[in-house]
Amino acid sequence: MTTELDPRTLTLLGVEGALEAAAAPRASAETLGGLSAHPDSRVRALVARHPNTPPEVLGTLAAAYPADVLANPGLPLMRLARPGLLGNFPADGVVALLNTPQAPAWVVDAALRHEDYAVRTALAARADLNPERVAALAQDAGWQIREAVARREVLPEPLVRQLAADDDYDVRKAVAGRPDLPGDVLRTLVTDAHGMVRAAVARRLDLPLDCLITLAADGDADVLATLARRVDLPRNVRAWLAGSDDPAVRAATLQAWTVPPEWLTRAEQDADPDVRAALARRPDTPAGTLVRLAADEAEAVRRAVLERHDLPDEAVLALARAPEADIRLHVASAEGLSGAVLDALLQDTDANVRTVLAVRPDLGPARLTTLAADPHAEVRRAVAYAPTTSPETLAALASDPNAGVRRAAARHPALPAPAQEALRNDPDDGVRLALAGRADLSPALRAALAGDPDPSVRAELEVPSAE
Repeated sequence: MTTELDPRTLTLLGVEGALEAAAAPRASAETLGGLSAHPDSRVRALVARHPNTPPEVLGTLAAAYPADVLANPGLPLMRLARPGLLGNFPADGVVALLNTPQAPAWVVDAALRHEDYAVRTALAARADLNPERVAALAQDAGWQIREAVARREVLPEPLVRQLAADDDYDVRKAVAGRPDLPGDVLRTLVTDAHGMVRAAVARRLDLPLDCLITLAADGDADVLATLARRVDLPRNVRAWLAGSDDPAVRAATLQAWTVPPEWLTRAEQDADPDVRAALARRPDTPAGTLVRLAADEAEAVRRAVLERHDLPDEAVLALARAPEADIRLHVASAEGLSGAVLDALLQDTDANVRTVLAVRPDLGPARLTTLAADPHAEVRRAVAYAPTTSPETLAALASDPNAGVRRAAARHPALPAPAQEALRNDPDDGVRLALAGRADLSPALRAALAGDPDPSVRAELEVPSAE
């Protein structure tokens, strides 16, 4: 095997030839560069391990083959020749090297100096960093890196305090969620200048009562909405939030684990649809309320009701009459619909809804017969495809004016023999093709189709199985 292969022709090699070329001890850099784009992953892995592979090619392979790159015997010499080797690797490649089990210390050091924030962010998340590296990353110019440090499971208290006073609110927000936050730092963050930080504090399960009361006087709606979802507030504070002028806060109170029953009654009459939608999502909302919300004037409320799987039949019926066609389509494809809902959908003004309805296995022969006379051919064709359509209805569809409907009927297993005979001279080649594909053709009909003028029809005839 020659080692001087034209890279443009390397992908034309068979897999075995490419594997041999990639493993050849004297393979040239040019050959290995060409093989690095080979479609077989085994070939690319061999290139990643070859000592003659150029550094820039290793950089492109590192993301997918980090262990192979690190096992490359030529890597120590490359590092000597290029002290900043990984600085020229793409960020995703360095991150992959960094994430390998027991990544070498030199990779960690290189990641610490890499100019791409993504690399240093990945480094900051490593659990096995020594204190010096963690401290260095806590001073990094990139807020993403400092935020990643703030999220570390174990962090010395001096660094926690340092990051709690960081200039960037994302960093302080990450600190606000730490379980080991000193009490005085927590109370400082309760009055932080940024609402997102205060909202993060408001999510803490262990938030002291005095901090809860302080946050209840906050002027930021996001903070109050976060607080309103809690059930460990003083009763008067919860009641005050439930009556907030901001609908987002009122809606948030309905997302709490438990709420007083009278709040549900009041929420149904709320002027804001977001509050009524939040009510529609509560698992303890009474069935009668769900029926009324299903017919709510606001689309957002109706869609919130649609998300549920425990609706009473009257609510489903209301959704089946919703003005939005996609809501009615969703209902038409749902399981366990009552006869009243099916009858409502049968009269739907949207042909797509009636088409979905036609293929339901629980529709029944009477409703299928109704749809078989639908003015839209798409609906009639769906009836012809439906597995429960009666032979009588199929016979009628076999003479439908639309060829697509007749094609569907011609394929149905329940199509009566007389209707099959009537289709053998159908003017549409597609109808005769569908008929020819049936396994239950009579000998006479099979013989007639064997002489069909269309060669595709003749070729479609199934060969009878030997008995």
